[in-house]
Amino acid sequence: MINTYDIYLISDSTGETLERIFLAIKAQFKNFKYKTHFYSFTRTENQISKILEASEKNNNSIVLYTIVDNKLARHLSNQCSLKNIPCFGILGDLIISFSKLLDQKALNVPSRQHIMDDEYYKKIEAIQFTMNHDDGNSVEDIEKSDIILLGVSRTSKTPTSIYLANKGMKISNIPLVNEKSVPNLLKESPQKKCVVGLTAEPNRLVDLRKNRIQSIKDNENTDYTNLDIVQKEMEDARKLFQKYKWPSIDVTRKSVEETAASILKIHDIFNQK
Repeated sequence: MINTYDIYLISDSTGETLERIFLAIKAQFKNFKYKTHFYSFTRTENQISKILEASEKNNNSIVLYTIVDNKLARHLSNQCSLKNIPCFGILGDLIISFSKLLDQKALNVPSRQHIMDDEYYKKIEAIQFTMNHDDGNSVEDIEKSDIILLGVSRTSKTPTSIYLANKGMKISNIPLVNEKSVPNLLKESPQKKCVVGLTAEPNRLVDLRKNRIQSIKDNENTDYTNLDIVQKEMEDARKLFQKYKWPSIDVTRKSVEETAASILKIHDIFNQK
């Protein structure tokens, strides 16, 4: 019988970094049953005491934390040691190491990564731009895009665009019906902007489209889920990408994060030309 572990994620900020790190850790273990207990904006010893009181009620508790205040981090570590609870600081050693390398003292200010500086406002602007240019909208100023995504229906254009926007990239995504659906600007100067095509296996697209139809209760558009038609769509899309020498990515077995990473690599190569 596999034990279930209670994972206590304790952060002095939003906890986004800690959550991502834990997801990366747990992905490396096939048989890992767990229940997460998430505590954000933990900045006092009293808050920590209450959390540890709860953790003592479970036999297999593990504490992971991101706390930049050294005194508070030591308190948490010491209390966990007294209670025999495994406890791991995620950022502490890295901050100390960087402090030595940079020869400067760390600020140790919680939520420092969320300050509203130029980079923050650039990201907000990118998100707004991307939302306004979703699904073929506002193509008249498409030249302002950092990246343009093309793909037939259900090739993850929108979620990928939003993910990239959160990294500060202005994205336009355009549903590909046929060559006429591609803006003239892109066809006239195909290498002027970073254009990336998204493809997928037809069988997978059919499954996704069937789910979409069920969710919106539209059973009249039979062509949308016809395998032969979808295969032709995909074949035409690939030919179009080849014609204009646009790189493409098969998203069938890729997560949005993996697809976005591949797109960013293509964007880097494009900018080096």
